[in-house]
Amino acid sequence: MSEQTPPLSSAEIERYARHIILGEIGGPGQQKLKRARVLVIGAGGLGAPVLQYLAASGVGTLGIIDDDRVSLSNLQRQIIHSSDLVGSPKVESAARAIAAINPHVTVESHELRLSADNAADLVRRYDIIVDGSDNFDTRYLLADTCLAERRPLVSAALGRFDGSLTTLMPYADGADGAPNPTYRDLFPTPPPAGLVPACAEAGVLGVLPGVIGSLQAAEVVKLITGIGEPLIGRLLLYDALTSRFETIRYKAGKTNAAA
Repeated sequence: MSEQTPPLSSAEIERYARHIILGEIGGPGQQKLKRARVLVIGAGGLGAPVLQYLAASGVGTLGIIDDDRVSLSNLQRQIIHSSDLVGSPKVESAARAIAAINPHVTVESHELRLSADNAADLVRRYDIIVDGSDNFDTRYLLADTCLAERRPLVSAALGRFDGSLTTLMPYADGADGAPNPTYRDLFPTPPPAGLVPACAEAGVLGVLPGVIGSLQAAEVVKLITGIGEPLIGRLLLYDALTSRFETIRYKAGKTNAAA
């Protein structure tokens, strides 16, 4: 994080007053948020609430990677976009929404697809990475790149009525001195092609990305400010049909039972 960030202005102090009065965050924590650079992969279902809440929280710089354009079928769940911007690049639509939420946030738009050729350069420009992608190739590429570049990764995935979330810092050791697990410790190999249907084929409950994406944003705020216990070595599972949360603990090379 850059150390050359100006102090909070009077307008920012008023805007973030409900953060600043939290003893766990306060002025120093809000300044950390202002200094932070966060990269969000995907401005779709998960990326929408992540970007909105991180912008509202005062994260100083948000990078967005997405090469898609807004379609009418996106609007049932991708609430950062609006009907009048159908056909626009998602990075442009998201940037406009962020500017309306918080003019103190700088947006860096990357209208491209993450690939093996550009992943490392993009990841190393930011402090924390958020995976809001919708395919396994990108998830594994991103996880491997964040490990190599020593960047925290907040990773999530959606089903039709369920979602999952974890935070990865496999380049560091846990409180017990053991190495933190990698994404491949949790999911050693991608599923066979065609086994998991895409959203366009299977459908997805419209509010579900809001639940999981908001939890991703909370993980990012915790990582930046140093409060609480991130989901390192824990996979959080949510079932919208039964309104149940479960947590599975996993370790390097070993997955344990539900906790």
